[in-house]
Amino acid sequence: MDVILEFLQSGVLPTVLLIVRALVPLLALYVVWRCYTSFKKGQRRRDPVIMLWDEASGTRFPVLYWENSIGRSRSCDIYLPDPSASRDHAVLLRRDEGWFICDTGSKSGVLVNGKKIEDRKLVSIGDTITMGSTTLTMWHADQKPLERRRFFTGFSREAASPLRLMLAATFTLLLVALQGLCMDGELHPEQLIPFAAVLVMGWGLYIFSIGVMHRVSFEIETVAFLLSGIGVQLLSAFDIEGITTQLAAMLLGMLLFCFMIWFMGDMDRVAKCRLWIGLGAILLLGATLVLGTNTYGSTNWIRIGPLSVQPSEFVKIAFIFVGTSTLDRLQTKKNIGEFLIFTGACIGLLALMPDFGMALILFATFLIIAFMRSGSVRTIALVLAGAVLAVLVVLTVKPYVLDRFMGWGHVWEHINDNLGYSQTRTLTYLASGGLFGVGLGLGAPRVIPVYFTDCIFAVICEQFGVIFGALVLAMYVILILRGVSIASAARSSFHALLAMGATIMLGIQTFIIIGGVLKLIPLTGVTMPFVSYGGTSLVSCMGLIGLIQGVASVNQDDLAYDYEISHTLQEEAMMPEADRE
Repeated sequence: MDVILEFLQSGVLPTVLLIVRALVPLLALYVVWRCYTSFKKGQRRRDPVIMLWDEASGTRFPVLYWENSIGRSRSCDIYLPDPSASRDHAVLLRRDEGWFICDTGSKSGVLVNGKKIEDRKLVSIGDTITMGSTTLTMWHADQKPLERRRFFTGFSREAASPLRLMLAATFTLLLVALQGLCMDGELHPEQLIPFAAVLVMGWGLYIFSIGVMHRVSFEIETVAFLLSGIGVQLLSAFDIEGITTQLAAMLLGMLLFCFMIWFMGDMDRVAKCRLWIGLGAILLLGATLVLGTNTYGSTNWIRIGPLSVQPSEFVKIAFIFVGTSTLDRLQTKKNIGEFLIFTGACIGLLALMPDFGMALILFATFLIIAFMRSGSVRTIALVLAGAVLAVLVVLTVKPYVLDRFMGWGHVWEHINDNLGYSQTRTLTYLASGGLFGVGLGLGAPRVIPVYFTDCIFAVICEQFGVIFGALVLAMYVILILRGVSIASAARSSFHALLAMGATIMLGIQTFIIIGGVLKLIPLTGVTMPFVSYGGTSLVSCMGLIGLIQGVASVNQDDLAYDYEISHTLQEEAMMPEADRE
């Protein structure tokens, strides 16, 4: 012990800590780069499982998805250059029983083997489907896949090794913990306890995911583990007493992550629970209005003994589930009425609290998901017009919101008042850390209001430097790119919307908080995903990436199933016609 104290009091320690602070962004850069190269090289192949053959013209249409819209609209998955066909004529979809064809309200109807269908109809290889004057024959794919290819190539040279990613993230957090251990030139062994807890939970999730769930990628989990660990280490350096809540939230978040992967794997199960999930979300927001306590001007927290819960964070997950399951409806209904009503109810209750930051996140998510699903520019324009009217009403009723926007462009003229106090100090301390930061536990982050929630990004830049701050931004970009990649690889529109909705929500929330800190937009009271202090926020963010990774697991299973189907169809096609029955 005497040797350690002597080392701490020597002039060597500052040099060692400077080297440690320089190594932290290097290891973080490795994690970012390997995650990026992994999912860029591990893209799935788009082999068609079946084909639709127009014998009259000789045209063959590859069927790539679980739900395939068919019609003369160029936005359809299968475009028919047939004036007698409706713009959205039918949908060809795959379920466990096989392939089904559904009429989506066409003028001339859909005929299977010459007979008009009323409801969805099971179709097989060799069946004819007539839409307008076009008759398509369902047939096997032209080519058998050369090899079975997984969504990710696991431990090959194309994809990053999950073990190496976790080791790099672990060493990054270890170097951060060493800074806390030696801060102020004194020994602080209690700083290793939060690090050890984060380590146990992170590696526990790794073992469960790879060993039990047989996952072949671990990029999103690694980034979430690293960001959450950074948030825990920051909190422990300045408030060791509040760390217990954050660690408990991290554990609950990981459990929710695993539950989400299991829950959303069954499309029918989610559809059955849609109504109850939606009602639960509305009731949670309503209960918050009645039972909530006012914090920083918003009644969005419910206190249960020593604990505080923000129900609106759980509403984010419900919003994705309800929205995607409502819009999916087998592609037979493309109106967004139900989703619009649900969105309006949620945003209205949030405005009453008021919690405009969360309302903005839900509204932006709604716009993107609704446009992706309906493709109707007119509908979106009408919704935006209604939103503009609502904003005008809010500015009239809540004039302080307008004052915040007016002061946003002139914050340096309001250093000592509410219009610029938080923003000016945030910008000052964001730049004060230099390239490699002042070191964990040093500096003066407490000068920044709500420094561990709304302004946590400025604290990161002060403690670890602007280089590490840029890498944190890159981590969020990796999450978004990975989510978009998973969504685009999904052959089911339901799963694609789930992954894209969760990705969009995380991206919008990240932009709002970091954009506010950087003065790109006015500061808004939302948390930085995974990093900010707030147990409810951490749990909900883990749930959102659980949705994304759940879709990735479904995609992985689909590839195996598609290969088997394609192989079976190829064998069936080569059989004598008499033996096919």
